[in-house]
Amino acid sequence: MRLGSGAFAASCVAIEVIGFAIFIRGFFPAPVRSSARTEHGVETPAPEPVAGASSNWTKLPSPLFSKVVIMLIDALRDDFVFGSKGVKYMPYTTYLVEKGASHSFVAEAKPPTVTMPRIKALMTGSLPGFVDVIRNLNSPVLLEDNVIRQAKAAGKRMIFYGDETWLKLFPKHFVEYDGTTSFFVSDYIEVDNNVTRHLDKVLKRGDWDVLILHYLGLDHIGHISGPHSPLIGHKLSEMDSILMKIHTSLLSKERETLSPSLLVLCGDHGMSESGSHGASSTEEVSTPLILISSAFERKPGAIRHPKHVQQTDLAATLAIGLGLPIPKDSVGSLLFPVIEGKPMREQLRFLHLNTLQLSKLLQENVPSYEKDPGFEQFKVAERLHGNWVRLHLEENHSDVLLGLGTKVLRQYLGALKTLSLALSTQVAHYDIYSMAVGTVMVLEVLTLFLLSTPHVLCRKAELDVPLLSPVFSLLFYLIFLVLSAIHVLVCTSSESSCYLCSLPWLAVGGVMVLVSALLCVIVSALIRMVIDGTLLKKSAAYPSSGWSEVDVLLLLGTVGHVLSLGASSFVEEEHQTWYFLVNTLCLALSQETCRSCFVGDDCEPQHHFHVEQGCVDILACTLKDSTSYSTPKPDRTRKGVSLSEAQGSCKWWTVLASPWLVLICCRLLRSLNQTGVQGAHRPDLSHWLTSSDHKVQLSGLAALSLAVIFMLVQKGCSLVSKAALALGLLGVFCYRAATGIVLFPWQPDNKGISKGIIEARFVYVFVLGILFTGTKDLLKAQVIATDFKTKTIGLWEIHSGLVLLAALLLRPHNLPVLAFSLLIQTIMTKFIWKPLRHDAAEITVMHYWFGQAFFYFQGNSNNIATIDISAGFVGLDAYMEVPAAFLTVFGTYVGPVLWASHLVHFLSSEESNSALSRACFCYALICSVPVATYIVLVTSLRYHLFIWSVFSPKLLYEGMHLLITAALCAVFTATDQTRHTKV
Repeated sequence: MRLGSGAFAASCVAIEVIGFAIFIRGFFPAPVRSSARTEHGVETPAPEPVAGASSNWTKLPSPLFSKVVIMLIDALRDDFVFGSKGVKYMPYTTYLVEKGASHSFVAEAKPPTVTMPRIKALMTGSLPGFVDVIRNLNSPVLLEDNVIRQAKAAGKRMIFYGDETWLKLFPKHFVEYDGTTSFFVSDYIEVDNNVTRHLDKVLKRGDWDVLILHYLGLDHIGHISGPHSPLIGHKLSEMDSILMKIHTSLLSKERETLSPSLLVLCGDHGMSESGSHGASSTEEVSTPLILISSAFERKPGAIRHPKHVQQTDLAATLAIGLGLPIPKDSVGSLLFPVIEGKPMREQLRFLHLNTLQLSKLLQENVPSYEKDPGFEQFKVAERLHGNWVRLHLEENHSDVLLGLGTKVLRQYLGALKTLSLALSTQVAHYDIYSMAVGTVMVLEVLTLFLLSTPHVLCRKAELDVPLLSPVFSLLFYLIFLVLSAIHVLVCTSSESSCYLCSLPWLAVGGVMVLVSALLCVIVSALIRMVIDGTLLKKSAAYPSSGWSEVDVLLLLGTVGHVLSLGASSFVEEEHQTWYFLVNTLCLALSQETCRSCFVGDDCEPQHHFHVEQGCVDILACTLKDSTSYSTPKPDRTRKGVSLSEAQGSCKWWTVLASPWLVLICCRLLRSLNQTGVQGAHRPDLSHWLTSSDHKVQLSGLAALSLAVIFMLVQKGCSLVSKAALALGLLGVFCYRAATGIVLFPWQPDNKGISKGIIEARFVYVFVLGILFTGTKDLLKAQVIATDFKTKTIGLWEIHSGLVLLAALLLRPHNLPVLAFSLLIQTIMTKFIWKPLRHDAAEITVMHYWFGQAFFYFQGNSNNIATIDISAGFVGLDAYMEVPAAFLTVFGTYVGPVLWASHLVHFLSSEESNSALSRACFCYALICSVPVATYIVLVTSLRYHLFIWSVFSPKLLYEGMHLLITAALCAVFTATDQTRHTKV
């Protein structure tokens, strides 16, 4: 079966996506869970321990509070309350923290610091899995034991207003609710007003037990303008006034009922210096937790500094406060200051219930639990507790009883701390079976890529895939039967559930057929290569083939980058790797241009080039194509061709200067956005531009960048597309002016701002118009035999439409990144690739390198917190999942997508039938190598200390990059098919 290398590569990447999805489903494990079945009724609690007698306390203690109000402010980090901002903008809260009846803590949130996993941690006390980052977009029903479920089972009436994520996690649990959309980040006013408007009537009523308020405005402001925006102070003042209203209302109700209430002020996660969240920086994991109640006693004149606790501790504390069982999966410990004012017997009872629950969870998840220090402490504490209860029941009120009680208290607190730490750090259960199947599929695809490389690049970009004979061979059926037997064995003998075991047999059978077929194809390809002696023949035919310095650099740089992924520091600072590779490439190109221009005896600068028609081996074929797509067939004497022949309009000095100009552009871009971990907090040009004092400078830079973008893009467009592009770029500036980020010269700085929905949709109209025009030209070139220029213009117009969309989604301070990207593309095309006549494989690798570098130039990193989700809501007045996801992904991967788009246009504009097909194959290969290698690395490093904070986010980025590569390969293949149809 003969396939074009582009179609072959697209098919392989699609299979690789399936394998990666299976792997990632098994890699992100199920956290520590209780095996006890969750019942809908309130279970009977464990009795109070007693030595030599029976206790009369076998029920849950009475609730500590009659009502509980939870005020959760999204993205409220600790310094917003306990720092200078809190003193300035939240005076009432500061008063309660310093002098009121309250207990203040800094609660640490474990990564991933996004809303849905943090709500689960607050209500279940468990540590959500990292895969909840993905589930955060569409939260499923929470099936784990949690405080909300326990409260409903106990007959508590609960009311909720705020983020609709709660309604998805806890459907049919609230007697009254009103949800707000959490992902529409451009709204930070109405989203909070929709919560506050219910407060007056609810606080006057007394027909509820638990009131939960989730405010989103602060988080949305952070995503839009960062933690230092003036809007932050206004929002904190608004939250402070709401807290005062709630607190004063609760105090007035307490005077009537004489029973204390509890007001909880907390955040689900913090906010990074860029205004986002999702990673593990101190600003993202540190959140305030303030418990306010008249039941708490404060020592006069005491200055209390917030104590650091875990966010999971709130679930156990709320359960005890409401008189409910502690959730079975909770790994948190009771916040002792809440109960320290109670009698000793009640304190010990509360601590025993919490410690017993943790010890049971430890027994179910750790085989050698009896040797755990926390479990041993618990047993000692329980025995001492029994002795204390016996003395207490004998009405012995001596100092011995007091001393023993204090000792038991310390023993319980020590056991709680040790058990909670042991369970929090307990290694989760990986789905090794799913990981193994996914890894095998990805490695099979990579092996097939490598085996096919010499055939693809040395045989006119066509591949004879041995498909039919292996599929119908005896080996295929044997492998399929063996894999099926292994699957049955794993699914019937495994104690923990496997993802593949939960799939229907038809889906599993499809996976087994795919794995078996790939293995048979690989074996057939190896046998054919051995029989035909392909590599030996090629090497003997062309023994003089060699590599240039650029070829060696591209190979060693790619391999070096792949190997660097095994070190956590290189993953955190991957941008430095790409900056170094791009800069080194510029120096290598400078050397090549100098040698090409000044070789020869005559006065005219000369350029020597050669193209290999044979392949030494697999790696040589990867980086050296058999025939240069843009050159006539050269003779074997390597005769020089003058630059005037190669590029008549190009002066020799411009060729010499172009690599240095690209190097200068890259250096300027590095100073625009500091990224990574080590240098993320260093001052950079973007922070200076985005400050409110430099709005004029930002406006001028944005306008200049848009003008440069127009000048660089408009040359290849039709007249209609030029007009649409000009109006679209003007609309981009109008959109940013409407949102108050930039200013027109005649616009006052204090002008009211809006969401800019009309202006953004105005731009979308021109984006769609340009894309439609380009697609029409492509289809016209395919259906009707038109001239070659029509297709070239169509591809450039599609590229122009993507550039206009990128200009709309990128923040104004990042518009220079887009302008410099287009400038470097122009320089490389006119002065390097065409004059020096690099082959398709080299140009593809260079495009890939520059695309990766520009991914980091715009401020991205391997940290989830650097994702700008505000790009997904440009021009939307309501949350729409699919458009928001598409715009967010495109806004994040602008660099790789635009460089791949430029690659398609550049290779399609040359008179060659195979360059684009080979480029597709090279692009897929160079993306597959790091993905396959990284899967093996994270599997071997799955017990590494930084597996969740460093390696796991990078794994998600690699998966998304692979998915984008699959889409790009499909575009490559479709464009190449257009060429073949025309030919």
